[in-house]
Amino acid sequence: METNETQQNPNGGKNPENEEASGHNEEELSMEQLLAAETEVSAKLYSRDIVKVKVVQITEQHVLVDIGEKKEAVIPIDDFKEEKTPEVGAEVPAMLERKGGEGKYTVLSHRKAREKMAWQWAGKMFEAKERVKGRVAEAVKGGYIVDLAGLRAFMPLSLSEISGAHKHYLPDNAKIKCYITNFSASDRRIVVSRRQALEEDEKERRASVLGEISPGCVVRAVASKVAADGMSVRFQGIEGFIRVEDVAWKKPEAELKTCKRGQRIKCKVLAVDRENEKIFFGIKQLTPNPVDLLKKRFPYRAVLRVKVAAVSKDGAKVKISEHVEGFISAAEYSYESGAPKEGQELKMILIGINPATCELTLSMKKLEELEDRKKIQSYLKGAPTLTLGQILLENSEDEGEV
Repeated sequence: METNETQQNPNGGKNPENEEASGHNEEELSMEQLLAAETEVSAKLYSRDIVKVKVVQITEQHVLVDIGEKKEAVIPIDDFKEEKTPEVGAEVPAMLERKGGEGKYTVLSHRKAREKMAWQWAGKMFEAKERVKGRVAEAVKGGYIVDLAGLRAFMPLSLSEISGAHKHYLPDNAKIKCYITNFSASDRRIVVSRRQALEEDEKERRASVLGEISPGCVVRAVASKVAADGMSVRFQGIEGFIRVEDVAWKKPEAELKTCKRGQRIKCKVLAVDRENEKIFFGIKQLTPNPVDLLKKRFPYRAVLRVKVAAVSKDGAKVKISEHVEGFISAAEYSYESGAPKEGQELKMILIGINPATCELTLSMKKLEELEDRKKIQSYLKGAPTLTLGQILLENSEDEGEV
């Protein structure tokens, strides 16, 4: 009895004859695929395309590989001297070097296959404008020979550093990242640029630094140039500037002259210009403003005892304490005694603080005026109060005068 296309056996299973037929079909299909694959390998091989072949044996001079059609070929062992010798069963790329015949093996070249693959890869990297890895093989006149996956590329000195180079800096076997800038497989010419890769990395690094830094950060920069208006500095390769007025709270011009090119300077970030990639720093901002400290210590209109240190036509320099100085202009000298004398100890009143020099601004004249007002107030406080009768009497006496 038959059910559909399959005849059932008494136990309900499939007919063994059908199973055998199915097995033959699968075997025949696998054999067809295998033969087709071998034919494809042979076609590629004899048209000198790159093929993958399986290693079947290794001798001192050759690597024997299976090329299908029950044939074997050999690859010179020297083709693997720049890489690890493959193991039996491994697949390696190869291409036809010389056909065999009359008991001679067909000879394949793994080296040429790798070289052809490298040229194909280099062409794709050039078209895609993607960076590649290379190794400095040797220094030559005007540049370097760079190994790119077994290919010899030329890198001019001008394309070896960010700002170019006038001499060789890179050692042999140095690993580099670069771009292929000129490519011709027919002329077997490749030119690479490390400079382009370095510039890209530098741009990303600078953007990262500028993105992380902000006003208020305290860093160390290196002085690159000292001028009258300030100091140029470099922080992690980024240009910065310290204005002369931000060098020191007191006598910034003199302090600026002590700075030297190449000096490491601790400073505070004042502003960041991300568009123009420039940072503005300050040194004096690392310490408290001495004017604020002086204001706390010496309140406005405080009466101070000072010692005159020097006298000039513009005024007099005075000493308040070991680290605090003051100045009294000629217009603020005493009404009575005039200009003070050097070495004289006097009392003066504080009328301000000069932010540029951090000196107290003093006055003798205003102290005398203050003391005069105090005397008048004291006198008025002590004077007798007139009665109504005294006031009327004074008025009547005034009316009787002629």
